[in-house]
Amino acid sequence: MTVEAAPYSDSRRSRAHRAWRSAETIKGLSDRLIGIGPFGLGLDGVLSWVPVVGPLYSMGAGGLLLIHGISGGASFITLARMAAYIAMDTATDVVPIAGSVVDMMFPGHLMAAKALQKDIEARHGLPDDAALKRAPKKRAKAGKR
Repeated sequence: MTVEAAPYSDSRRSRAHRAWRSAETIKGLSDRLIGIGPFGLGLDGVLSWVPVVGPLYSMGAGGLLLIHGISGGASFITLARMAAYIAMDTATDVVPIAGSVVDMMFPGHLMAAKALQKDIEARHGLPDDAALKRAPKKRAKAGKR
């Protein structure tokens, strides 16, 4: 019985890690293409100025995040939080000029992607490539080479 359980859990873990990587890509494209200190600008903010394209992009990227969340096995609470962030981000596009300004400043996709990534990290750990990037680098002690 344990022989059959191992591939299933490994498959679930690999799907979760694929979802984590996809969330990383989406948050980078949507809200952090250009980073300016704690602020960022991405496709979501730029396309919010284009009448029909902005809301379509926002809903499409948000829907893709939710699909990855479901396939990655995120909890219902995380999916609901992600949906709320995406709904707020998309709703700002309704107001003509002020909505575009707010959409540029509100990183809804970034917040939804981070919520998904935190859920996946808690359940399955970091993907190996991300864990290597976050690992602290060892420094040589002074005087020894």
